[in-house]
Amino acid sequence: VTYTLGLIGGRWKPIILWNLTQETRRFGELKRQIPMITEKMLTQQLRELEKDGLIRRKVYPEVPPRVEYSLTKLGESLRPVLDSILQWGVNN
Repeated sequence: VTYTLGLIGGRWKPIILWNLTQETRRFGELKRQIPMITEKMLTQQLRELEKDGLIRRKVYPEVPPRVEYSLTKLGESLRPVLDSILQWGVNN
């Protein structure tokens, strides 16, 4: 439990991960999906999730640069956990 919460705990990481379970998203899309998060905090949380191997960041060599975020295989393995959290919230 401690290890898992260390990776996905906090106010924003579960919400970011949940949004990425739906589809690959760009930074601006994530920001629109989570309007209460600041850009600085979103950037920080995305970097931590990437460092922990839960998401991948793909940069396209374009001008302006296009960056997309998606779940890794490890991140995908959290889908049942996120579904359970969602269901618990709906029920309670």
